[in-house]
Amino acid sequence: MKVKTFDRKRELLEAALNEFIEKSYEEASLNNIIKNAGISKGTFYYHFRDKEALYLSLLQDAVDAKLEFLERKLKNYIHDENLNVFENLKLQARFGVAFATEHPNYYLLGLMLHREKGNKIYDAAMKMFDMTADSYYENLLEKAMEQGDFRSGVSIEFVKKIIMHLLFRSDEIFGLKREDIDFDQLVPGFDELIDFMQHGLGRADGRGSDSV
Repeated sequence: MKVKTFDRKRELLEAALNEFIEKSYEEASLNNIIKNAGISKGTFYYHFRDKEALYLSLLQDAVDAKLEFLERKLKNYIHDENLNVFENLKLQARFGVAFATEHPNYYLLGLMLHREKGNKIYDAAMKMFDMTADSYYENLLEKAMEQGDFRSGVSIEFVKKIIMHLLFRSDEIFGLKREDIDFDQLVPGFDELIDFMQHGLGRADGRGSDSV
């Protein structure tokens, strides 16, 4: 969801981020965003169709920034053949928390998005995330299948759905609220969640062939 570069784009995205982390999607005011960004309505509508397009573009920017951050942090581990998929996910969780610590407003944007569950904007965002995450997780899980990280008889599609469902809804599982976010407690929480995945999806011996 890319738009042409234009003057004050950074100001527009910052104003939008501030508005969307403080208010629900419906309550967020496009007029306030445009005013705080210091641009005209004509300039805005030349680059974005409406508030939804701006919101989804902002979410995509957050996802792209996080994926780039993770890929940069994980590049030293991708050739480690002793690292199974669950250990990989734990590393991703740790670096994800590091990203949230560096970019707390992106993290808050994600929490606010989950409050929109049941609304059309939430469905639109989840569809967009599925398209982005599919390609990212597809390679990871296919490699894990080849390495024998999962128990026999499970399909890659089933594994992907389970893992993505749990990771994308971790805020609900942890009962996170923006008023009392403790980033230091997120890593142990993710470790427990991924251990739970491994017990359900992983091979009985943790890595190789199924134990008997």
